[in-house]
Amino acid sequence: MTATFEPSAVATGTIRYWAAAKSEAGVAEEPYRAATLAEALAQAKERHAERPKFVRLLDICSYLVDSEPVGGRDRALVRLTEGGTVEVLPPFAGG
Repeated sequence: MTATFEPSAVATGTIRYWAAAKSEAGVAEEPYRAATLAEALAQAKERHAERPKFVRLLDICSYLVDSEPVGGRDRALVRLTEGGTVEVLPPFAGG
């Protein structure tokens, strides 16, 4: 028997930017319409293509999806939920 994979359901929710990510994006939050974290981040990069520093920053940020740390997981495998929240946390000094 062969396994079949259904496409991920597209969800809508909110991306919240914190600290330097908020400053570089020029907005505190914006909506997403994506199935995975990788898709949502690709869309954010496209929306803010005129802000190269922000686009680069997204590659080094930490993420929480619905209050759960993403850590080192492949962002393409992190599914988003309807009405969910993605928190974008840039690196910061101190501790």
